[in-house]
Amino acid sequence: MAYWTDKVAVITGGSGGLGSALAGALAAAGARVVVSGRSIERLESVVAKLAQAGRKALAVAADVTRQADVDQLFRRTIDEFGRLDLLVNCVGRSTRGQVIEATPEEFVELMELNFISVVRCVRAAVPHLLKTGGHLVNVGSLAGKAASRYVGPYPATKFALAAYTQQLRLELSPQGLHVLLVSPGPIARDDAAARYAGQVAGLPEKAGKPGAGVKFRAVRPEKLSQAILRACQRRKPELVYPPSVRVLLVLGTLSPRLGDWLVRRLT
Repeated sequence: MAYWTDKVAVITGGSGGLGSALAGALAAAGARVVVSGRSIERLESVVAKLAQAGRKALAVAADVTRQADVDQLFRRTIDEFGRLDLLVNCVGRSTRGQVIEATPEEFVELMELNFISVVRCVRAAVPHLLKTGGHLVNVGSLAGKAASRYVGPYPATKFALAAYTQQLRLELSPQGLHVLLVSPGPIARDDAAARYAGQVAGLPEKAGKPGAGVKFRAVRPEKLSQAILRACQRRKPELVYPPSVRVLLVLGTLSPRLGDWLVRRLT
């Protein structure tokens, strides 16, 4: 993808999963990549793997729930490369549990990570992205399109992210910034079974599986990464993945009763 040659990309949540897969895809396409996360050891492992393949990346440890860390992340990026062409907000965490049992404090904690951290990063990055006519990518979830059972506060945070992303698109697209919302199904992870240990007691057995037991195959991060890069090049407003789910989302919007039935059938 010659389009990405020498472009500068920042990926939050870049130490694993979709974030590290995106780092690899962008570096392979010729981009200069900054990976960010809380663990410098995991970030340096990502950078080392890219170096083995002859690719260069920069690791910047940052907790995106802290404004000072966010400011440092983008300051180091601009100091190192002098520009910014792409920000991918990939930080996020899902949960398990009945929503009625989730406390206000648990909602606040997850909203801070899944949504407010994105607001911080966007505000820091947009002045630089406007200069390059670049790309802002917010990674949401199908749970931000249709809520599901037994995932606690998670859908509420992703619905908020979807609304925020649409507002950004409406206000900033006329200024030349491409804004993309990515709404994927559950992403395949090696540690999927261990992620919800201690959260699934008293819930149906399948609640601990990817997507709380959603009845379609988990998305491979490498495949989704390529789809995101193509969507950026085409400056698409939204990417729902897998694409076949879009029909179900439309039906659920037209008829909430049908939408609830579909969610119960498919999870």
